[in-house]
Amino acid sequence: MSTNENFLSNLPDDKETLKAMLHSLWQERERQEKRAEEQRRRADELYLETLRLKMELERYKKATYGPRADRLSMNQLAQMLLEFAEVLEQKPINLEDLRQVESEPEVRRVKRRKGRRALANFENLPVNTYVYELSAEERLCPCCGVERKEIGSEKSWQIEYMPGHFERLEHVRKKYACPSCEHKGENPQITVAAKAETAIEKGFAGPGLLAFIVTSKFADYLPLYRLEDIFERQGFEISRATQSVWCGDVADVVEPLYQRMAERVRKSHVVATDDTVLPMLSPGQTQSARMWVYVGDERNPYNVFDFTLNRSREGPKGFLKDYTQVLLADGYGGYNGVVAGNAITRAGCWSHARRKFVEAEKTAPEIAREAVALMDSLFAVERQAKDISVSERLELRQKQSVPVLAGLHRKLLIWKDQLIPKHPMADAVDYTLGQWEALTVFTTDGAVPIDNNVSEREMKRVVLNRKNSLFVGNPRGGRTAAILASLTSSCRRHDMDPHLYFMQLLVNLPTWPARDLDAWLPDRWKQAHFARCAALGIPLPPTP
Repeated sequence: MSTNENFLSNLPDDKETLKAMLHSLWQERERQEKRAEEQRRRADELYLETLRLKMELERYKKATYGPRADRLSMNQLAQMLLEFAEVLEQKPINLEDLRQVESEPEVRRVKRRKGRRALANFENLPVNTYVYELSAEERLCPCCGVERKEIGSEKSWQIEYMPGHFERLEHVRKKYACPSCEHKGENPQITVAAKAETAIEKGFAGPGLLAFIVTSKFADYLPLYRLEDIFERQGFEISRATQSVWCGDVADVVEPLYQRMAERVRKSHVVATDDTVLPMLSPGQTQSARMWVYVGDERNPYNVFDFTLNRSREGPKGFLKDYTQVLLADGYGGYNGVVAGNAITRAGCWSHARRKFVEAEKTAPEIAREAVALMDSLFAVERQAKDISVSERLELRQKQSVPVLAGLHRKLLIWKDQLIPKHPMADAVDYTLGQWEALTVFTTDGAVPIDNNVSEREMKRVVLNRKNSLFVGNPRGGRTAAILASLTSSCRRHDMDPHLYFMQLLVNLPTWPARDLDAWLPDRWKQAHFARCAALGIPLPPTP
């Protein structure tokens, strides 16, 4: 007799007992199902945690050892090349093509630079000439003893670097008095000759020294303690504390120009913005303050930085004020409060969306490869539209980019249904879908870039300065950094020498009429400076 038959034959005849047994078995089954469900849930959590850790590990490896560009891994690239090779091998070979290749072998040519470097590239450098002659004894002919005559010369060039040096500029102000009045015992009417205005009142730092410190700190990212050592090696010690005070004084002088640049940026059709942490000293530990950048369009070509004590929306909201056009930014939720209830259009960044898929590549390689390929086709259209007008660019986007976006959107919805919640790739999909309206603004406005890389590049320079200088000391230091970084960044945008610009600025701005402040905007000053050089026949200064 089977086990089931034995079990059935041993069942009690009492109805209540049978109900109790059935109830007990049902409860046991529910407990087993709950344990199984808990095990499945735990397995899913472990799987997601493994994917998250794998993605985090890849991110750290890329940050430490990998390239800066957001590319798929070499394994995926190798797989793509392998598949391409397999398809290529399956194609039939055309014998005519083979004969043509064999009859016309390609000659490999190596492109080499002809001759030495052109001396015209160094014509702007000052020249010191050193003449080498034979002594009287060396001029005697070894054959007949007659003195040899000069018949020519050989010239060669060498580029030398002379370290900077300090100079003392003594300002002597002559005093004058009336001897006749003094002889009569009256007021001798003493007067003193006026001295040129200085950027820092009663300060002994000249405009050249101030310009060098500002350029070194905010254009070359040298921290002040390194400048202190450099100055000491050159024969004069200037403490970092003094240099910091001078930077603040320079910021006070140029602040009206900074405010004017901010006004012009707010007149742009498209403003690109980004932010990063800028630590500030505070009791106990540093405070995570923020540095923001606002990049104006081509009609208002200035990069303006703004320092805030936190990352709240009040920072960009206060800077943008009554701005009503297009704000290009990443997916930070604080911008939603900035654009809410006003006429600002928020545009998104496809580089950020693409980066999400690249970072989650290891967790779903096929999805990452397909999504990145579609996004790369969008960037390919932008490369075609780089040098055409805004209207032509919009037409090209409508024709080529819109169909790609439609296909990508369908894929994103499919992947969203396929992936379990909290999957790293699901986060990338949700980010892109959540930003879809902002990400597609560029297809309705030809002036809107497809990405926010222009402001991200400026943030990388802030990060480099932060890495070298570590922090700012107080809110005034943050404001100083924002003002001076705005001017040096705008100089870089216009290929200008910031040291030359600041020297001219500090000499002239203190006495310059406020109504003509626009003459010192970086782009306007560059045009005027180049015009002066051309009128005087002076070679144009080299671009940095």
